[in-house]
Formats: sequence, structure tokens, C-alpha cells
Amino acid sequence: MQTLVEHVFTLAPPGGLFDDSVVRNLFPDLSQGARKLRVHRALEHGEAMRLKPGLYCLASKYRKSPLHPFVVAAALHSPSHISLESALSHHDLIPEAVFRVSSVTISRSRSFQTPVGTFDFVRVPSKQPRAGVEAEKLGALEWAFIASPLRAIGDLVYLRKEISWEHDGMGFLTDSMRIEEEELRALANNSWDEILDSFRSRRTERYLGGLRKELGH
Repeated sequence: MQTLVEHVFTLAPPGGLFDDSVVRNLFPDLSQGARKLRVHRALEHGEAMRLKPGLYCLASKYRKSPLHPFVVAAALHSPSHISLESALSHHDLIPEAVFRVSSVTISRSRSFQTPVGTFDFVRVPSKQPRAGVEAEKLGALEWAFIASPLRAIGDLVYLRKEISWEHDGMGFLTDSMRIEEEELRALANNSWDEILDSFRSRRTERYLGGLRKELGH
């Protein structure tokens, strides 16, 4: 009789991620209690880890592909997209590595402490939640929604209530966030209108509008 881990390993889910629905489909003839016992044994033996109730991943030695933190974030809380410092680091706009994965959601804010890292989800109301957000391929079968640099900047300004274009200007980005000015000037300029229109914040709109004018876009 194959164990839970052997069954999941055969499926080869990206990063070894699986949830209760996968367990239910693997063992349709077992009772709910018996399925829970299979999961409990896998966790107890260190063959799998619980990321949140109902969501798990195989231990590293049982995975057929690496576990990407952005894919974990997508599985932990939806709808959401990778943004803020995590997206800016992903796009090589800020110099330091970011060890917490930061995402934006239109749902409620949440934070998850897991065996594979800390994942923060912050609420940013939006008229177009996917404006300036693209699905990026991170592995053979792994995808995640990631904010463009401009959308990540907009999300960041929205959450930093003390920041305004009139008071801080581009210095917030070049001095506080340490983004090179030439990198800002190289930002793609084909999604400004969509992103500007998506925010429910006049302050954020004014900041992005000031930035757009400063950059000549």
C-alpha cells in the first residue's frame, strides 16, 4: 500500500504543494478521518509540512521541483499578486534581497508564518485588481501573478500614507527605496493609464501622475 507521500510524489505537483482536495482525490474510498490520519502520519514523520490548515508541501527530499516562494504565496491566499518590495526585488530594482514575501490583495490583510517562510498579504482596494499585473512563469509548471514595477510602486505608495508627490517627489523612490533614476526612466510606459485608473486613492493617483510627468511618459 502506497503512503500519502508516495502518491503525491507520483503526481509531481510543482514544488510538492498539495491540499486536502488532492488527498481526497487520491483516496476516494477512505473516510475523512482515515484521510486525516494519512496526512497526520506524513507530518509526524517529517515527510510533509503544513503551510496552513488544508495546505501542505512535501519535504524537500520528496519534491521533484524546487518550491518557489511566489507559488506558495499564490496558494496561501487568493486573489492576490506579488508586489511591494518583493516585486521590486524580483525586477532587480532594489539592491537587497527581501526575505518576507509581500503580496497585495483586495481581500482582507493576512500574514502566514510557515516552515518555508513568512508571507504577508496587505489589502489594497482597486477598481482593476489585475492592472499592471502579469502571470509570470517561474518554473516548468509554476506560475504566479507579479506586479510590474509601476504597479508595485503604486501599491507601495498607497500603503505608505505619509508619502505624497508634493512632499516627497521622486526622492521617495531614489533615496528611501534606493531605486536608480535611470531604472525608473526605463520603466515601460504602456500601462500608465490602466494603473493610474485602478487605484481608489487620489493621493496615489497624484503621486503616479507626478512621477509620470517627471519621467516624461
